[in-house]
Amino acid sequence: MTLRDYSLTGASSRFAQEQGLASATWYQTDIPRKTMKALMKRSDGPAIRDTAIWLLCLVSFATALYVSWGTLWAALVFFCYALLYGTTSDSRWHECSHGTAFKTPWMNNAVYYLASFMVIREPKVWKWSHARHHTDTIVVGRDYEIMGHRPTRVLRHMLAMVGLPQTWGTLKSLVRHAGGRLSADEQSFIPSMEQASVFRTARVMLVLYALCIGLAVGFQSWYLALILGPLPAMGGVWLAYVFGLTQHAGLAENVLDHRQNCRTIYMNPVFRFLYWNMNYHIEHHMFPMVPYHQLPALHQLMKHDCPPVYRSTWSAFKEVVTAMWRQRKDPEHYVRREPPQNPAEDIATTTMAAQTA
Repeated sequence: MTLRDYSLTGASSRFAQEQGLASATWYQTDIPRKTMKALMKRSDGPAIRDTAIWLLCLVSFATALYVSWGTLWAALVFFCYALLYGTTSDSRWHECSHGTAFKTPWMNNAVYYLASFMVIREPKVWKWSHARHHTDTIVVGRDYEIMGHRPTRVLRHMLAMVGLPQTWGTLKSLVRHAGGRLSADEQSFIPSMEQASVFRTARVMLVLYALCIGLAVGFQSWYLALILGPLPAMGGVWLAYVFGLTQHAGLAENVLDHRQNCRTIYMNPVFRFLYWNMNYHIEHHMFPMVPYHQLPALHQLMKHDCPPVYRSTWSAFKEVVTAMWRQRKDPEHYVRREPPQNPAEDIATTTMAAQTA
């Protein structure tokens, strides 16, 4: 069985650059410039509304947890609170990393840093990591955020549903960064002028997490431990992980067409609120500067040019699990998502299914 090298400094990285897959030109649906300009216009209103609802729900469920403490209802309340803490913060982190959620920069930064703390993710590191993810989406040896490594590591994915590898990995990197060191992979995408900021931010985050744990221990309070810090993040990350897997896992690697390595999924209104419309993932990757609240409109303009939309989260997740299970023993397998054929259209991009040797 051939093992892929997903590091950013090894043979796969060299292969990607040799094949023209690094920082390449990607296919884009033809949308009139005036229309795209209108879609890209930023506004504070939708994000202020959605953030206020999110924070109000967090406070409400935290209060309900306190009131119901010691009863069976507390378990259900914590389940809901943890989803708002561990999953909703992930989508807010994501959209604010693009700087498109709010028009006002300080609002965007405030929510970004708050969400980064909640989801246990280093804001400086992941801002640059995510920029690379969009430049070289699912290009092996270039994309630091590929979740569906082949062959599939089943145990790791099971543990990730409760946040264990992510949390442990972040804590290790925080300690490393607080000590002034970056990994070889991190050095490949974090500019040298940003490295000192990474180290300072890591030290602040370590202090904040230590403070959260210290307060819970000092007051001997499980309630404090469950509403702030690692435990609610780990308790609510499972749905964010499911959403994350449906974005790209099981699809083609090393292609230059987002229609082949991203999924667009129709979701119910609750999931769309939790996920901030990232279910329109082909649209988001093809035009990442379009704010989340405009993605449904962008979808209407693009859907004729894309593969069939998944009808539900379950239908997409079922395909992901099936493909990843097969990839345990057959890493060459992937789900082929062929875009509509238009013989008159000259797609100025290279689609390559070559895999690393």
